[in-house]
Amino acid sequence: MQKIYIAGPDVFELNSIEIGQKYKKLCQKYGFIGLYPLDNEVNFNQNPQKIAKDIYKANINLIHESDIVIANLNSFRGKEADSGTVWECGYAHALGKKVYAYMKKTHPYIQNFQNDETILNKTHGVLDLDNRVIENFNLPLNLMLGCSIEKIIKGDFETVLKEISET
Repeated sequence: MQKIYIAGPDVFELNSIEIGQKYKKLCQKYGFIGLYPLDNEVNFNQNPQKIAKDIYKANINLIHESDIVIANLNSFRGKEADSGTVWECGYAHALGKKVYAYMKKTHPYIQNFQNDETILNKTHGVLDLDNRVIENFNLPLNLMLGCSIEKIIKGDFETVLKEISET
């Protein structure tokens, strides 16, 4: 059975354990084994930097153990996906893992900005209020992330599982 690393900011939710259990059950339903970051055993009775390093190493080990990564790339604390999840996607891609993502909104990234948050520039196109170009490649994410993911699916975790189980 193929193993799926479940990536995303869901680990920061107050009910993160329950979310992980739900996702792992869904993986079983579709014929996969789910690997959830909070399944790692970490000693929280040590200094914070050591805890962080242990979590980092444990998650890397789970990514290595997986065949596939499914990532929640919905906006988190702003207009972009969680930076830790983005890193995990890039790492998994570099290892040759298949990476899939899900998002509630898959419209082009530039549409995340309202007119009062942008400036139209004749030379460079659309700029943010700090005079930085807002890329417009018809992708819902930055091109480096969007182009490294096997498929970005509009929906939720189960939507991705359904799609990849049919292939």
